[in-house]
Amino acid sequence: MSEAAEKPMPEKLARTLETLGMISDRGERIQLLIDIADRFREVPPQIATRPFPEEHRVPACESEAYVWGQVRPDGALDFHFAVENPQGISARAMAVLLGDSLSGAPPEQVAAVPQDIVYKVFGSELSMGKSMGLMGMVSMINNLAKKQLAAGRPSSPDS
Repeated sequence: MSEAAEKPMPEKLARTLETLGMISDRGERIQLLIDIADRFREVPPQIATRPFPEEHRVPACESEAYVWGQVRPDGALDFHFAVENPQGISARAMAVLLGDSLSGAPPEQVAAVPQDIVYKVFGSELSMGKSMGLMGMVSMINNLAKKQLAAGRPSSPDS
């Protein structure tokens, strides 16, 4: 438990942010994020189909992103996304990064991921609207993890 307290960020996410932080060339970073966005896979039909329920829609997201958390047998979550705007490259890249680095991570750590990781991924050149939407994606993941923690630990002090 103390290890989670000392290291609130999931290891895969920390490594991803560290790798992105090493890329100082703006063009190189943009190309990498486009390549990451190209790996985007939409939410599988067994999780959700159109029209997507509004409660899964990311507030303030210009790209009309949606987020789902699927519970694993161990209580961790797998995250799935839909991005309705075909121009939503940043939202798709963020979905890939969040899905790859947070799926399967301990819910305690996912719940503690700070929204400002958006700036560590994309830099500080984002428009206000875009950054709000991307931070909204992180916030929805945080909330799904918090709900899972609340559901997974009703009254057992040892869990």
